[in-house]
Amino acid sequence: MGHTFNDIALPLLAFMERTTLQQHRPVAVWLYTGVGMVIIQVLLGGITRLTGSGLSITEWQPLLGALPPMNEAAWQEAFDKYKQIAQYQYVNSHFTLSDFKSIYFWEWLHRDWARLMGVVFAVPFIWFLVKKRIDRTMVKPMVILFLLGGLQGAIGWIMVKSGLNVEDLYVNHIRLAIHFIAALVLLCYILWFALRLSTPVKEVLHVPGLRNLNIWLLALLTLQLIYGAFMAGLHAALAANTWPDINGMWWPSGMFTQGGFLSDVTHNMITIQFIHRGLAYVITVLVAVWWWKASETPEHSLLHRVRYLPLLLVLLQVMLGVLTLLGSQTKIPLLQAILHQFTGMLLLLALIWTLFLSNAKRVN
Repeated sequence: MGHTFNDIALPLLAFMERTTLQQHRPVAVWLYTGVGMVIIQVLLGGITRLTGSGLSITEWQPLLGALPPMNEAAWQEAFDKYKQIAQYQYVNSHFTLSDFKSIYFWEWLHRDWARLMGVVFAVPFIWFLVKKRIDRTMVKPMVILFLLGGLQGAIGWIMVKSGLNVEDLYVNHIRLAIHFIAALVLLCYILWFALRLSTPVKEVLHVPGLRNLNIWLLALLTLQLIYGAFMAGLHAALAANTWPDINGMWWPSGMFTQGGFLSDVTHNMITIQFIHRGLAYVITVLVAVWWWKASETPEHSLLHRVRYLPLLLVLLQVMLGVLTLLGSQTKIPLLQAILHQFTGMLLLLALIWTLFLSNAKRVN
């Protein structure tokens, strides 16, 4: 009995794909490691902001700054430089050298983790080039990846430098949001690149309706994450720490009182919190709709198996948001806030993954 063309071609194509995935595996593992490191870096940034540590280091020294002050004289010099800015003069004038060291630690760790990421990305990249593990199709994405990483570092320093003066008590929350979103763009880009190198073609489905809903969810979640940065930057949870109402009201007073719509939605703490809560409810409902539609995908597919992940994460995210809010009586509870931020990033990555798995082109 003769063999058809498909009897020969399909197993051959499957073999070639497995071989390619195996060849790309070290690069994919490297990229997934980068995903984990960026997540940690963003969380360190959140801790730095919530502990008021972001302006404690008043200089940017890419190499010499890798080590903290090594003796008491060096510590005192760093402290004296911090004393020259408004944050010390108007907020932390009671600080002792010991207090200063405690906030210095978080900003130093945040910067040193960025340095470590640079090494982790650069050294294996050179090794992969030498070993010819990176082919031509990877060159352009790699260049974009390094440019995004460099841009993120530059944005971070510009943000910090803008607060090193005798006028601003903290870094502007809009600059903080730009820094945060730039980090998330880098995070999503690395994940997408890694998925391209590690996902079998058969797992990527053509479901345009589901894909389009996924894109809308990502757009709304991006807006939500921007408002999350506004909430953190302004400590806006302290303005209204009740739930489900806002200071006893469903339509709180004090909104749209900043002298203009744009100013209100970017600077009014009550308005920002109202928008942040409203977006959370809308996203939760749409994720539930997405989950229901995803149940119609083939049962054997990876997308069908992971369809619960966004729904579980968004429910956890809402719960952590409520706990953070209720715990914000005199200050923002650090653990709940960081877990809230962490879950938000996981939800973002989950939706990037599901978008990838639903983004196949139609094969005629």
